[in-house]
Amino acid sequence: MASTAPAASKDAAPAATESAPAAAAAPAAGAAPAASSGAAGVSDPDEAVIESNWDQVVENFDDMSLRPELLRGIYAYGFERPSAIQQRAIMPVIAGHDVIAQAQSGTGKTATFSISILQSIDVSLKQCQALVLAPTRELAQQIQKVVVALGDYMNIECFSAVGGTSVREAMAKLQEGVHIVVGTPGRVFDMIQRRALKTDHIKIFCLDEADEMLSRGFKDQIYDVFQLLPPTTQVVLLSATMPAEVLEVTTKFMRDPIRILVKRDELTLEGIKQFYIAVEKEEWKLDTLSDLYETVTITQAVIFCNTRRKVDWLTEKLQAREFTVSAMHGDMEQQQREVIMKEFRSGSSRVLITTDLLARGIDVQQVSLVINYDLPTSRENYIHRIGRGGRFGRKGVAINFVATEDVPALRDIERFYQTQVDEMPMQIADLI
Repeated sequence: MASTAPAASKDAAPAATESAPAAAAAPAAGAAPAASSGAAGVSDPDEAVIESNWDQVVENFDDMSLRPELLRGIYAYGFERPSAIQQRAIMPVIAGHDVIAQAQSGTGKTATFSISILQSIDVSLKQCQALVLAPTRELAQQIQKVVVALGDYMNIECFSAVGGTSVREAMAKLQEGVHIVVGTPGRVFDMIQRRALKTDHIKIFCLDEADEMLSRGFKDQIYDVFQLLPPTTQVVLLSATMPAEVLEVTTKFMRDPIRILVKRDELTLEGIKQFYIAVEKEEWKLDTLSDLYETVTITQAVIFCNTRRKVDWLTEKLQAREFTVSAMHGDMEQQQREVIMKEFRSGSSRVLITTDLLARGIDVQQVSLVINYDLPTSRENYIHRIGRGGRFGRKGVAINFVATEDVPALRDIERFYQTQVDEMPMQIADLI
C-alpha cells in the first residue's frame, strides 16, 4: 500500500498552499560576524550570543494582565499558550523596559512585540504611538497583518509604510491618524521628513530582524529615524544574531536593556521514525489516508494541513466515510477550540486535523502518529509538527504525504535537519 497510489478520487481538495496565516519570516541571512570583544552582555564574542539577564517566565496569556479585548484577539488568532520568547519578553516590554531579544525566525517574535505594543497603546489617541521597522516590504506587511489580527477587538489602526506603494496615499492615511506604523527604514524616514508621520506621541520603537536590516545597509536610515523620536522612547530590538553592528545600535539607543536569549528549539527528531508515502497526485491523498486508517490502529494522531479550508474539507470527507475526527483552526471561537482540545487530551477524540497555526500549542502525550497531509510551507514548522509526537521521551511516527511536486520540499527538509525520511514500509502497523 505504501507506494502505489489508489485510483484518483473525484474529490478535489482545496489548494495545498492558500496563504497560510502568519507564516514565519525568512531566517536572517548568513552567520553573524564576530562581535567586538568588549560588547556588553555577550558571553563569547565569536559566538555573538547575548547573555540573558531576565529569568521571569509567564506561562499563560491569562497571567499577563492583558486587556480583555487583546486577550480575546490572541485566542481568536489561534494562540493557546505563549511560545518561549513570548513567556519571557512580553512582560518586560509592557513594563516599559528597553529589551533586546535574540531569537530565530519561527519562534513567535512578531506576536511578542505586537502583543506588547497593543497592550501599551492608548486607543482613544489616534496618533502614532508605536513605530516598527523591518528589513523588507514583505515582512513589514506581514507584521501589520498580525498586529491588525491580534488587535481585532480593539479598534486599532495600523499602517504599513513601505516602498513600492503610493506616497500620496501613504501621506493621506498617516495624516488621518493611525496608532501604529510598521515600515521599512527608507519609507518611514521619508514620511517623517514630509511631516506626514508625526513622532511626538511615539513611545515604543521596535527594530525587527535588526541584523538583517543592518546587513542590508539601513544603518544610517535607522539612526536618522531614531534621532527624530522623543528622548523617552522605549526601544525593543529583535535579532537572530548579534554581530558587532547590532550591539553598537544597542549601546547607542538603549538604556539598561533587558537581555533575553531564546536558544534554537530544543525539539529534536530523535526517537521519531519519519516516513513518506509517494501519492503522486494531490487528489490521491484522501484515498491514501483512508487506506492508512484501515491498516493501523491509531491511539491518537494529529493530521496537519496548510490551510483552514483544507482542514474543513478533509474533516468533512473523512466524516462522510464514517471516520471519527475532530478539526481545529484559527477561524473557530476560542471556546469551541478549548472543548475540542479537552476531548483530544482526554482521549475521547482520537484524531485531530489542524493547521500550523496551532502546531506549537498541541502538547498531548499520547500522540503516537503525526500525518503531514500537506508538507509544511516553512521547513521550520516541520519540527514543530512532528517534534511533539516524540516529546516526553515517547517514541513517535511521522508520515508525510508527498505528491510529485512536493519532492523538492521533502529533500529540503532532509537537508535542513540532516535527517533521512524513508519510504513507508508495508509493516507500518508494527511501528505505531
